[in-house]
Amino acid sequence: MSRTAYFNSPFLLGFEHLDRLLERTAKAAGDGYPPYNIEQSGDESLRITLAVAGFGPDELNVTVEDRQLVIKGKQNEQTDRTFLHRGIAARQFQRSFVLAEGIEVTGAELCNGLLTVELTRPKAEPVVRTVEIRTGDNNTAVVAGRRRSGEGGLS
Repeated sequence: MSRTAYFNSPFLLGFEHLDRLLERTAKAAGDGYPPYNIEQSGDESLRITLAVAGFGPDELNVTVEDRQLVIKGKQNEQTDRTFLHRGIAARQFQRSFVLAEGIEVTGAELCNGLLTVELTRPKAEPVVRTVEIRTGDNNTAVVAGRRRSGEGGLS
């Protein structure tokens, strides 16, 4: 299988991690079990709800690993049962969601066969920073159109 690099432009510096995130997401998208919803529950919050009927809280595991939300489920097999028909699958699963920088998992709740994971997404604050430009003569710097000497004050 050939790998496609989406962010290999010389104008996109430092985006190599996005290639890895896309690759990881493509691997996790193949399985449709368990079904889930993602909804915006507020201006700065999200909610992921997974249908995990038959799983108890001790059979579910919610972790955050390297900006990736990982939800795992594995049912404990009961050997004292004899099924005449088994229509409810008791299979294990792993569902992963890649989290953007700044998104935090605030909690998880299991109620009526639905696992709800709460996330917060703080609003991005624009950051403007002035970068000092140094010149080669006597450690002189230009800041916002004004010259500043390395020894004295503003001139």
